[in-house]
Amino acid sequence: MRTSRAALALPLALVAVLGLSACSGDAAPEETTSASTSVETPDTEETPAEEEAEAEPAATGDKPAWAASNEVVGTKLGTAEGDGFTVDVYQVSTAVATKTGQFADESGKPILNPGDPIVFVNYVLTNTGDADLPLTYSIVGVDARYADWPYMQGMDSIVDKALFEAAGVVDSPITPGSGEAPFVLAPGQSVAYGENFKHQPGSPIEFEVTLTPADAAGDLNHDLRQEVALSATIA
Repeated sequence: MRTSRAALALPLALVAVLGLSACSGDAAPEETTSASTSVETPDTEETPAEEEAEAEPAATGDKPAWAASNEVVGTKLGTAEGDGFTVDVYQVSTAVATKTGQFADESGKPILNPGDPIVFVNYVLTNTGDADLPLTYSIVGVDARYADWPYMQGMDSIVDKALFEAAGVVDSPITPGSGEAPFVLAPGQSVAYGENFKHQPGSPIEFEVTLTPADAAGDLNHDLRQEVALSATIA
């Protein structure tokens, strides 16, 4: 559990109720490009159907039908490892905030403003166990905070679909209309989603990962809750 901090970040909606105003503006997001790599596949001898069935590869890297993405993008910062699962954290790209963020400080000033530099990260959850991993709608929670983050609330972000698309990450791990929990992550399968926050190059950062599996009804099974962490540095 994190220790209390002196400053308090407030949702901008609450600030507005208190009579405080927030800024707004537009700025064009930075263009991002992605490179593709071709892999040459060596020739292999044909295998009888019976042998192929026995040698069927595991589901490593597979994406479950309900998942919006399992794409690995960016530069790996490290891995948070739990019992039967891992969460790989990648730094993807930087951009410029196109609007104000969702929180304001105690004076009513937005924490993120148009034109501020932001960085995208991508989280890839993988089932490394031998059994299915049933998940709730929250899938896995990751709380990223710089070591010098002064607010009690988590770090602010920019909600802009175009920025996420440019970064090549999704902001929600579940494809809309995929049914109800529990969402099953089979052994070897992965699911990914990303977020953005203020870019502070060279800053130590900690990613606190919380995974609470689902029970048969799709509700949180708090008895199996796990918390793991990863310390890294944002480039």
